[in-house]
Amino acid sequence: MATPWKPLKGYEMVIGLEVHVELKTKTKIFCSCKTDFGAPPNTQCCPVCMGFPGTLPVLNKQVVHYAVLAGLATGCTIARYSKQDRKNYFYPDLPKAYQISQYDLPLCVDGHLMVETPEGEKRIGITRIHIEEDAGKLIHDPEQGTLIDCNRCGVPLIEIVSEPDIRTPQEAVAYLQKLRVVIAYTGISDCKMNEGSLRCDVNLSIHKPGQPFGTRTEMKNLNSFQSVQRAIEEEYRRQVEAVERGETIVQETRRFDQQTGKTSAMRRKENANDYRYFPDPDLAPIVTGEDTLAAWREELPVLPDQRKARYMADYGLTAYAAEQLVSEKALAEYFEAACESTAAPKTLANLMLTEVFRLLPPESTAIPLAPAHLGRLADMVEQGDISAGVAKRAVAVLWEQDQDPDAWVEAAGLRQLNDPALLRTYAEPAMAEHPDLVAGYYKGKANLAKALMGAAMGLSGGKANPALLQRLMDEALEKGREAGK
Repeated sequence: MATPWKPLKGYEMVIGLEVHVELKTKTKIFCSCKTDFGAPPNTQCCPVCMGFPGTLPVLNKQVVHYAVLAGLATGCTIARYSKQDRKNYFYPDLPKAYQISQYDLPLCVDGHLMVETPEGEKRIGITRIHIEEDAGKLIHDPEQGTLIDCNRCGVPLIEIVSEPDIRTPQEAVAYLQKLRVVIAYTGISDCKMNEGSLRCDVNLSIHKPGQPFGTRTEMKNLNSFQSVQRAIEEEYRRQVEAVERGETIVQETRRFDQQTGKTSAMRRKENANDYRYFPDPDLAPIVTGEDTLAAWREELPVLPDQRKARYMADYGLTAYAAEQLVSEKALAEYFEAACESTAAPKTLANLMLTEVFRLLPPESTAIPLAPAHLGRLADMVEQGDISAGVAKRAVAVLWEQDQDPDAWVEAAGLRQLNDPALLRTYAEPAMAEHPDLVAGYYKGKANLAKALMGAAMGLSGGKANPALLQRLMDEALEKGREAGK
């Protein structure tokens, strides 16, 4: 378990996240260029996305559709009328010298997510979700200098801006993980942080409780949960130490170096008026009708929080277990399919959280054993046919070669023994073979009962139902005690 964050010298951190999500459209936001990941540099761009003079953008309707789905999934109010704006700034990977985004009339506003924290559920507000185009990519080569790849120019993004409701690094990661899950459930993005389709900017300031918020800094383009947590912890420490030395925190954009674990200044942070936003004259307003919105709302799948609540109510799972099982849509669907084949959903959940999650490769949700087979293993544990240890062995074996679990248990000779008469033939001989242990037990050394239990289990070849064998062993010991009086 991660070490809980502790404040330094009484300073509270205030965090807001800006998350950029690349939408899974086949073409870009304003042209017909493809958006395939990993294409050779500058092979997926055209005069429109590179901003050549005389070209005109045409909005991809699917981008609006996907952005609205993201807004609905996060409880936002959807604007019936919004517009697109030019955000003006010069940077080498922005050929037009402006980015088409949204300023004062975004598509989605006033949403929220509920995240699990050590203190319970917490509501993190979402200020807005708006659409925009991505910029290109700078490639720094030691021999050739800085190269520009324009493939990413015009790739459609949504930017999801949180309220400054986050107070610890762990809350920031929990929010980001929950947001990734919710967006992935909708199918509008693959949310692969390693490929840049989900990136996070962290705004952070410090203050002491009861005082106004301090000056915030922004850390750009963090692309892993670990980087987000480390960057927050380091920037918080830097700001606290700077303030304690009497220095003034300046509003700036900073870079987090994963190698050194330090943040460093990149440039002074701009304000909205520095970007000279104005409505894009080449693009019409976006008007979303009631019928269209109703149709899109019908497309929403069952979302993680809905599944979580049902698992807790119907199956008696803890909030933690339910949260883990809904962390990927494919895993939740597998669990629900397996539940149809078992009367022991809690045992099934435990097998998934321990053995299945342990065996799953990173970034994978492909489980090679049939849901019905895992469900059957859960039933066999619940009914006492096999032990929990045998179930774990069975999962590992079926992972390599899926087969009928009953047949495997029979062939391996691992079915648990549950006949009381048979188990007594192990309990009583174990006592007869170890009179010294029995005598010590009767003298008050209660822990010797474990050794006797181990001896009886050994006589059964490890197949005895441990709970039933323990009960019979206790009965035999008490019977012997009475006989010796």
